[in-house]
Amino acid sequence: MNRMRLWVVTAALAVATTMVVDGAQGPAAGGGQAAPAPQGLRQFSGSPIDVDYTAANLRTVLRQLSEIGGINLVIDPSVPNASTVDLKLTQVPWDQVMDVILKSSQLTYQLEGSVLRVLTREARTKELQEEVSQKRASEQAPDLQTARIRLNYSTAEGVAKLLEDARLISERGSVEFEERTNMLIIKDSPKSIDDIRQLVLELDKPEPQVEIEAKILQTNRDTARALGVQWGFNGRVAPELGNTTTLAFPNRGSLSGRIANQQGPNDPRATELENSGTAVNLGVPGASSALGLSLGSINGALGLDMAITALEHEGKLKILSTPRVTTQNNKQAEVTQGFQIPIQVVSNNTVTVTFKDAALKLVVTPQITGANTVIMRITLENGIPDFSRAVNGNPSINTQRAETQVQVSDGVTTAIGGILQTTETSAVDKTPGIANIPLLGWLFKRTDSRNESQELVIFITPRIIRG
Repeated sequence: MNRMRLWVVTAALAVATTMVVDGAQGPAAGGGQAAPAPQGLRQFSGSPIDVDYTAANLRTVLRQLSEIGGINLVIDPSVPNASTVDLKLTQVPWDQVMDVILKSSQLTYQLEGSVLRVLTREARTKELQEEVSQKRASEQAPDLQTARIRLNYSTAEGVAKLLEDARLISERGSVEFEERTNMLIIKDSPKSIDDIRQLVLELDKPEPQVEIEAKILQTNRDTARALGVQWGFNGRVAPELGNTTTLAFPNRGSLSGRIANQQGPNDPRATELENSGTAVNLGVPGASSALGLSLGSINGALGLDMAITALEHEGKLKILSTPRVTTQNNKQAEVTQGFQIPIQVVSNNTVTVTFKDAALKLVVTPQITGANTVIMRITLENGIPDFSRAVNGNPSINTQRAETQVQVSDGVTTAIGGILQTTETSAVDKTPGIANIPLLGWLFKRTDSRNESQELVIFITPRIIRG
């Protein structure tokens, strides 16, 4: 026969005690209402007791502890009848004693109202599985209904994909879309259909639009100043001029310049070589001003011809481009103005023609914020063909490009980029040695100075269009 000794140390056994089970507090001995308590059996508030069990029947021990704590106890049939308890504890709260016994016996518990039910873990797991199956069966019990929802602003294909990805359709339900009428066809339980209708109502709303205006200001300034000189001379001794050398050899001779026949005296009686009279040919190409001086003897024996050319140029160019595009919120828009340049590529005796854009292109994706500002991802490119730098007949493309992301208030203009390029050129063409002589050296050199500046500024203005 099992032996059991139980000493109740405290005199407060008659006072109602509680036990914390499954996140709730058990009833008092007087049958009071259950009150919330901290979850788990880690905090014990029962009266301290001393226990000494030797091969005691598990069911009997649990019943005795329920009487000490004043709780209602139900022992599930899954608890073995022959299970025994062996333990010895001193001054341990009675609810902690019960917790230790349940854990050591591989048991669990469930608090249902004011009743504590003890059962095996396997039995509790089976109950939970049956509850889940019963819940699914109850959800599938209603007859499925079909709903047709026509969308105005959203695409039916996109909303159908969202419902499937978010798993808002039950296992028995289905969703289809009809692209021509932009309609959703949903087959599901009435509750699921109501939830989907509410979601679609919130999604299918008009989005505000954004008008983006870009201004591209390009200015070119160039100045040029050039000063050059051309002069030639021709001196001859010849019988026809009456100034022969009186010698048999040399009987005639000439001294003149040797730069072709571009500048200098020209005597029809002289030979071609004698008429080559350009000694210094440093004129300004395309000069707009010139000053000439020509001196010579009456018989043509000596001649001097000089021309001073000058050029001063100042040019200004201003190009203003204003691409404008309107798009919906979070939708990319692109506007292009220009033309395409055909480029021929020869490979393996085959001519292939490809086209290269030389245009003004604006690509922007706006995002409207709650603070009445617009976040824009902007790519702006301005390509201009340059036929002066052609390769195999194909012009190069002078490109200005800006790619950025900015946040701008509604209707406010901001500069998103700017490029300033300045080129200064200075050149001196001269005759070696003589050109370095002060004052006299100006007759033997040409000066050319140029200054070019290009400036590109890009402005952007977003305007929110509501309604």
